[in-house]
Amino acid sequence: MKKMILTVVLLSLMSNMNGQSRFSKQEFSINGFRNPSIGVEYRYHQVSVHAGYYTTAFKNGEYTNFYKAGVTYYYMPVGKKENPSSFYSSLSYAKGINGDYKDKDAFINEFGFRWMVWKGLNLRLGVATLIAKGESPKINPTPGISYSFLF
Repeated sequence: MKKMILTVVLLSLMSNMNGQSRFSKQEFSINGFRNPSIGVEYRYHQVSVHAGYYTTAFKNGEYTNFYKAGVTYYYMPVGKKENPSSFYSSLSYAKGINGDYKDKDAFINEFGFRWMVWKGLNLRLGVATLIAKGESPKINPTPGISYSFLF
């Protein structure tokens, strides 16, 4: 894990060696599906905060729901758009709403790629690890769809 974090930091630093970021200064996103949550996100340069509702199926046909808030770091921009596609890493706090996780505190660590499809429309694909006391760690894919407004 330490090697992975160090690699992400080094790649990020190398991608910004000229001192300028290719990311827009600010962005507000409405997230319509699961990644980072069904809610809102505000990004300033390469760091964002998000809050909303998160749902996942650890068991087939049985959904577990959480309130979720956290921070995301965007790095290694791809493409020449005003707001380029990029990789991201995220750490979130989650509070279980139902099922085995009802009223439990959890942490979610996620890595993935955000593809800026058209104007503000973007799709995400990541992998998340959820850790909660008394539960085994869960790893699952985290697709998402959002629309972003740049300013």
